[in-house]
Amino acid sequence: MPRVRARGFTLIELMVTLAVAAVVLSMAVPSFQSVVNGNKLAGTANELMASLQVARMEAVRRGQRAGVCLSKDTNDGVDATCSDADIDGWIAFVDENGDGDFDKAGDALIRVSTLPAAVTLSANPGLGGGVSGRPIVFRPDGLARDEPGGGGPGTGLLDAVVRVCIATNRPAENARDVAIASGSRVTVSNFDGGGACAAPGNP
Repeated sequence: MPRVRARGFTLIELMVTLAVAAVVLSMAVPSFQSVVNGNKLAGTANELMASLQVARMEAVRRGQRAGVCLSKDTNDGVDATCSDADIDGWIAFVDENGDGDFDKAGDALIRVSTLPAAVTLSANPGLGGGVSGRPIVFRPDGLARDEPGGGGPGTGLLDAVVRVCIATNRPAENARDVAIASGSRVTVSNFDGGGACAAPGNP
């Protein structure tokens, strides 16, 4: 019976295959990272926009002020506080005691959102100087207005920007600006921060 000789790969063929795989992988990884980061930015920006819309609807429905603020200790739920430092998410609440801030003893917490890894938040100076512990507060008429101490007299319609950002060049448009205009209209737009996460300017 004739012997069948099994044929395998030569060392040169294996080395060529590995070299081609390495080239393909080096091209695919940056593209994949851009997709992952882009999804994080879009998801976070959309979640923030939804929280603003929920706060506005609750203000109208309940006839009370409702707001959204950047927060720390967000994972602690009712122990979360509006903050301009150590921001790890944001909260939406009904301002039942009418003091323009979230107080766990007197207000109703309606939504809690935490930031994904590597994602940061910052706000325009009109909301408190780069990042803000001052809430965006909707009144029972569904409009957000400048509040005393925030660069406005408390009567003008609010224009504000909260920037969702990842310090990276992948993707090039490494930020999403969630803007509220004329006190009620909320939009999301892409922003190229050049790989950095500077706070947005006043609108």
